Amino acid sequence: MLGSTHGTLTTDFRARVEACGETPRAAVHSTAAPTAEDAAALDVSGRPLRSDVPDLDRFFRPEAVAVIGASDAEGRPNTGITRQLIAWAERVGARIHPVHPTRATVFGLPCHASVAELPEQVDLAVLLVADPLPVIEELAEAKVRFAVAFASGFAETGDAGAAAQARLSAAVRRSGLRLLGPNTNLNAFEAFRDDLDGPAIALITQSGHQGRPLYTLQELGIRLSHWAPTGNEADLETADFISYFAQRPEVGAIACYVEGLKDGRAFLLAADRAARAGVPVVAVKVGRTETGARMAASHTGKLTGADAVVDAAMRQFGVIRVDGLDELQDTAALLARARRPLADGVVVYSISGGTGAHFSDLATEAGLTLPTLSEAKQAELHQWIPQYLNVANPVDNGGHPVGDWRGPKILEAILADPSVGVLICPITGPFPPMSDKLAQDLVDAAERTDKLICVIWGSPVGTEEAYRTTLLGSSRVATFRTFGNCITAVRAYLGHHRFTASYRSPFEDAPRTPSPSYRKAQALMRPGQQLSEHAAKQLLRAYGIRVPREQLVTSAAAAVRAAGLVGYPVVMKASGPQLGHKTELGLVKIGLTSASQIRDAYRELTDIARYENVPLDGILVCQMVERGVEMVVGVTQDDLFGPTVTVGLGGVLVEVLRDAAVRVPPFGEDQARAMLTELRGHALLEGIRGAPPADVDALVEVVLRVQRMALELGDALSELDINPLMVLPRGQGAVALDALALCR
Repeated sequence: MLGSTHGTLTTDFRARVEACGETPRAAVHSTAAPTAEDAAALDVSGRPLRSDVPDLDRFFRPEAVAVIGASDAEGRPNTGITRQLIAWAERVGARIHPVHPTRATVFGLPCHASVAELPEQVDLAVLLVADPLPVIEELAEAKVRFAVAFASGFAETGDAGAAAQARLSAAVRRSGLRLLGPNTNLNAFEAFRDDLDGPAIALITQSGHQGRPLYTLQELGIRLSHWAPTGNEADLETADFISYFAQRPEVGAIACYVEGLKDGRAFLLAADRAARAGVPVVAVKVGRTETGARMAASHTGKLTGADAVVDAAMRQFGVIRVDGLDELQDTAALLARARRPLADGVVVYSISGGTGAHFSDLATEAGLTLPTLSEAKQAELHQWIPQYLNVANPVDNGGHPVGDWRGPKILEAILADPSVGVLICPITGPFPPMSDKLAQDLVDAAERTDKLICVIWGSPVGTEEAYRTTLLGSSRVATFRTFGNCITAVRAYLGHHRFTASYRSPFEDAPRTPSPSYRKAQALMRPGQQLSEHAAKQLLRAYGIRVPREQLVTSAAAAVRAAGLVGYPVVMKASGPQLGHKTELGLVKIGLTSASQIRDAYRELTDIARYENVPLDGILVCQMVERGVEMVVGVTQDDLFGPTVTVGLGGVLVEVLRDAAVRVPPFGEDQARAMLTELRGHALLEGIRGAPPADVDALVEVVLRVQRMALELGDALSELDINPLMVLPRGQGAVALDALALCR
């Protein structure tokens, strides 16, 4: 790993280079570098609506390369690195120019004393120096397009390193070159096999070692085209490489190991570009747990973000999130190579009823569709399979038919069924010669069909000829070693193609100019303050969100008059800018039906407020709305993605069940409805135990209006909480009964 190549910090180039490889030192990291975004297209809050695609052709295929700090002295870390870079340059057809202030030659190549003495303009400079910062200006003067900084000791080391990386990022921005790293390694210069066919996997990793399992996929016949080890991402980041790889014709899938996202918006723009191109992005994202998040920050010095938001954002833009490197390699390999499915139906075919039933249970639980084969199809299969065996799906052949002429007939019949898009055959262990013939029959069938055939080879040995030669030798059969990885990959494969078939970029319809509601809302905002319920509801009214009939009063007599206007029964609530949860303080009275009750309630509410020393702007006399489903809709500010919109079960259930769905604006009506179907309590909206169905259309409209508010007010609205939003029976709308708003 090249992150261990360090030296002593000096201001003289000769001293910097001579120190390389001698004494480890701490250096630098910051997340302040700008993202590659097109500022010409901005949304209503001034954020970009599309991303630039960095021209990385000359990074991966340079014509001329400078190695700053090159060495051929035995025992020096830079010597091995230089040797590898020379070999890589030969493979890609690049001219290489060693740079070292005290050497005439390096490995027989002419060596230059400084960047200024390079004989030609170079595309890429590889910095084998402990502190890359002083070299950046020299590279800019030489008009170098790209640089790689291996040195570590930046933001991953703490505040001092983060400050140093901020200086590096600023220098890179001024220079006009693009930088990979720091704290990266040689993975970008690995040798890729050129004898493999078919769509390739492009690999992005923040930790180089985590990409090793995918790199070795080449030994199983899976093609790799690129490897971008992004390190601390002082400049070039994961999003840049996703955007670039998504337009490469040879890339069939992008596989990522992400420890922290530098810029949430840039990541979503890149994911949107990949989704529009139909290129699947599969990612392991560290930070699901508090421990994982801490470790990620210590390694790359970036925010991991609230994991629920990261997870939702990835699903929203079609990024397939997996948990482990084994899932990453299997899922990416399948998505890169498999053709578009002709149907969503999955058939499980096995020689063991127990194996088929076990796998079918797991697949169904994971959400795969296992259609029951028609009676006519089952009758056809029973020509070759004994009548006492089940062939409805899973299909149990009993074993013997796979050993003779019947095996190909069975496979052909199953694959001919129009409801079948995927055939999965779990082989729990080798049993030659039957397993050998079954493997060959599956490979032959895959060559004759456009449908996906998956095989799970369950042997713990993995040295069998049927596995190593027959199955792995096929570019059409997807071979797995575990049930779980097969199910994860097939689910991702079917889901990806469903997603891209109907995908429309939400950035295309994102608002670009403020609405009339925005101007009304601006007048209601109070920077740095929490709005009272009354003021928060005025904010909702500005965006067309319905609230109950209500009046704010400051006397008992006014409260009685207000109740008559609002209509009995009424609710009375204290309203003030410091009031959050009013119920706990006894500051809510419901079901009031007479003037005497109104006067008593007014006196009690004001007495409690005085006792609790809570300032009020008055007492709200509100229409009482009883019949409906209580929901919560809100806005929060995420460190990575900015404003996010949440919807979930409301009232006290939001705290007890934490049943909520999240989206990152912009999103359309389809995503708003998808949020509702994700809720465990979604059935409440459909109507249960005689309750009428709720007005889901009205709820969706509120979610979209809240999204508009979040986009237009931006970070000026720190938090919004509509709880409860009472969703009335179908056709009657939705009413925001309470609201809390924090201004930044």
